[in-house]
Amino acid sequence: MIGLITAVAVVAALLAGGAVWLRRSLAAPRRPVTGTPAGYGVVADSVRFRTRCGRWLSGWLLAGDPRVGRVVICHGWGVNRVFMLALARPLQQAGWQVLVFDVRNHGNSDDDTFSSMPRFAEDIVAAVSWLRRHDTGDEGPLVVAGHSVGAAATLLAASWCDDIDAAISLSGFVHPTRMMQRWLAARHIPYMPLGWLVFRYIEAVIGHRFDTIAPVKVIRGLDIPVLIAHGRGDTVIPPADAEALARAGPPETTWQVWLEGGHDLSDELAAQWPRLAGFLEQVRAETASVATRRPTAQYPMESHR
Repeated sequence: MIGLITAVAVVAALLAGGAVWLRRSLAAPRRPVTGTPAGYGVVADSVRFRTRCGRWLSGWLLAGDPRVGRVVICHGWGVNRVFMLALARPLQQAGWQVLVFDVRNHGNSDDDTFSSMPRFAEDIVAAVSWLRRHDTGDEGPLVVAGHSVGAAATLLAASWCDDIDAAISLSGFVHPTRMMQRWLAARHIPYMPLGWLVFRYIEAVIGHRFDTIAPVKVIRGLDIPVLIAHGRGDTVIPPADAEALARAGPPETTWQVWLEGGHDLSDELAAQWPRLAGFLEQVRAETASVATRRPTAQYPMESHR
């Protein structure tokens, strides 16, 4: 009996230690934002607004004409709003009002217990809701854009939020399982049984099944224009993911743009701005006659905290 109790205690300790290691391995590194908007070449006001669990998010609201339209931009994993200025600057120059912000555990926003793609999406919805509270009735379309994990979260947020008019996915992945399989392979962790257990543990922590939140599934249910932009030289998320995502989207509302860069599209976004501008002008034309907005939907609650 003592031997059995000892064995159970050892297994429990190993599982607890493994969970701690996994959380640390998956934690996003924080890169604080230093300096002012002017120092990064943009005209903007610093803003803060609430998201889930009473946390505060920090961002910049770039001056523009809301009647032209508004864009909420979400960065990727382990970076911050500064990395999205390559998209924000040409948008501001074209007259759009732009909100770039840091999700929880990133940049200058509040800490939380963990980061995940659904939590990125929750923060995007919070940003959209904050902008919508300032509506006067004559605003142009509201577009959400995101990079990498932020791209997947952008599509998920659009599936939760009925008053988003279009979405832009930059270097997005097709399914979290594929993304995590690449993560396992880089660490030489076999899928069975360890990888399978890792996936189930992550699903339990974030409160969502991978298959439910997968961009390849989410995009099928969207009835708004979606632009999928991807670098042909991306070695982090392969171009095949973008191809699969584009095939899954409704053909009448899905756009695809290939860029020559890798995963970080900062240089390419400015160079290829006319192609992105064409998509945005189409969105403006399609939403110009919309007189009323649908209410913001409630996003699903996490089952675990």
